[in-house]
Amino acid sequence: MNSPVFDLLVQLISIDKSIVQPAYVQVAQQIMNAIQRGYLEKGSKLPGTRALSKLLNVHRNTAVAIYDELSSQGWVNIIPNKGTFVVVPEDSKAKIKASTQHINQVYEYPTTPGFPFQQSFNLASTKEETSAKYSINDGKPDLRLHPVHQFSRWYSAAMKRKPLINKWNKTSALVPSIFSTQLCNYLNVTRGFHIKPLNLLNTRSTEMSLYIVSQVLINPGDLVLVGQLSNYVANMIFQQAGAKIKTVPVDDGGLDIGYIKKHFIHGNIRCIYVCSNRDYPTTTTLSTKRRLQLLELAKIHGFAIIEDDFDHDFQFEGSSMMPMASADAHGNMIYLGKLGQSLFPSFHTGFVVAPEQVITEANNYLQLLDTQGDLIQEQMLSELISEGEIYRLKKKNIVTYKQRRDALCSFLKEYFNNILDWQIPSGGLAIWLRFKNPISLVKLAEKAEKLDLFLPKTILYQDKNTCAIRFGYGHLNEEELKIVMEKLKQAYLQLLAV
Repeated sequence: MNSPVFDLLVQLISIDKSIVQPAYVQVAQQIMNAIQRGYLEKGSKLPGTRALSKLLNVHRNTAVAIYDELSSQGWVNIIPNKGTFVVVPEDSKAKIKASTQHINQVYEYPTTPGFPFQQSFNLASTKEETSAKYSINDGKPDLRLHPVHQFSRWYSAAMKRKPLINKWNKTSALVPSIFSTQLCNYLNVTRGFHIKPLNLLNTRSTEMSLYIVSQVLINPGDLVLVGQLSNYVANMIFQQAGAKIKTVPVDDGGLDIGYIKKHFIHGNIRCIYVCSNRDYPTTTTLSTKRRLQLLELAKIHGFAIIEDDFDHDFQFEGSSMMPMASADAHGNMIYLGKLGQSLFPSFHTGFVVAPEQVITEANNYLQLLDTQGDLIQEQMLSELISEGEIYRLKKKNIVTYKQRRDALCSFLKEYFNNILDWQIPSGGLAIWLRFKNPISLVKLAEKAEKLDLFLPKTILYQDKNTCAIRFGYGHLNEEELKIVMEKLKQAYLQLLAV
């Protein structure tokens, strides 16, 4: 009969010949793991090198190397003419208790920690998985329009720039980077700003920008006002910062400033979150009159306005509304934006425009989150701005997205003319669809998914006053839009038939 230790090693040890790590190291680490977990107790005698080599089907020299490795690290004691015995290094205070009934756990990592930690409901992921062929989002660009071949050349050229290594080796920046200067120039031209690099912070995304701003701006219990139907990601970030969120009605003129005056002016508002061009999710635009009223309120009562211009690059008719931040003479505005939305998402860059002291503090947070940055991306974007490529790409894609918007509105009229209400947006990559007669949107999504069309919960808005969908169309071509409309109509008819 084999000894218990021999049987145990048969179950515990396996050698993977497909990896680079030597076999003797693999086995030694597995035996160490077994000792730590209590499967092999102190004093246990291990098989001799001949028996071990036969057990593992390896050369005897490999078995000798295994025990030498264990001995060098203090896990076994090799006694001539007696054998190899398990010992426990003095600095191992406690073994992991385990019974042979759960021996497979030696190869599993724990799912629960052995210590308390904070679980944040506010930051729970909203991502949903689906196997459906077609899906709707809240208004994302079409990655297929990304200029792959041109981009490869631009990126390769940026990597070969000789000054790039010097930038990485710099320990301090006495002058603004070329990218900061180019981005300032671009924003001054396209947004009507009069900013300098000291008013600008470059981040990885709009979400990172908002997270950093919330850390600088908000203390637990501070009052933050958002639209009655608002950006769920922004709300998650504000809640995580400890804000007390209150909602403000949104009508055809945008955020109701009169409601703010009536209900919150004496409530020590910390900040108000607004969308610069099109409200999220309803796509309505804040009127010029209300913009001026909001700026005046901020000046009088000393609160901040966070202006999110997430879809500035997608304006089809006329010009985009100039940001309120471009008319801010009293330092109440914090402007969030994104550059490079015509490129692949990995190469978008977010930015914050704010008074210099706010940017200085925000930069301290950024250094904790993203010390390295992405100098290759900055080099490439600098050149794309300087050579006008960013502007040309944007204009080219706008033509495509406008055609898709018009096609969608045509399909809506064909399939949902007496079912939905909608306004044709002047820009953006989403349309706000309101059902004339309320239905269960969750059940509609279930019916649609069975037809290979996925409607995530994050685009469904339903309460006693609302039954609507924020329908993102930018990622679908005209043929796909027609298929999606057909499937959505079919799901709707099936729901009514129940």
